Amino acid sequence: MEINDILMAGNKSKGQRPYYLDDPAVERVLNITMALATELAVLRERLDTVERLLDSKGVLAQTEIETFVPDSAAAEARQLAHARYVARILRIVQQELEAVAQPENNKPMTEIAADINEM
Repeated sequence: MEINDILMAGNKSKGQRPYYLDDPAVERVLNITMALATELAVLRERLDTVERLLDSKGVLAQTEIETFVPDSAAAEARQLAHARYVARILRIVQQELEAVAQPENNKPMTEIAADINEM
């Protein structure tokens, strides 16, 4: 069974999101920025590893990477990867829109704790 990680990007923990800064909008921007920074750091590390391995084995020159043109299957795979990426980056915005659209699903932390204690 394939997991739809684009839809799952909207999954959230129970309870209200804690805010540490005075302005929730600034907090959202900071969260998005940190998510992007994390994604970029992981990508750079992996890309560096691949490029070093290819170079050390004489498999691929830097100019080949820069002039690569993907075929239609690769372009489609990249589009799906981009959609997943954007879903992860904008997760907080999606969750907050859902909370506004369905306020009946928003429980205070004390109520969630009480529900857990009853289990």
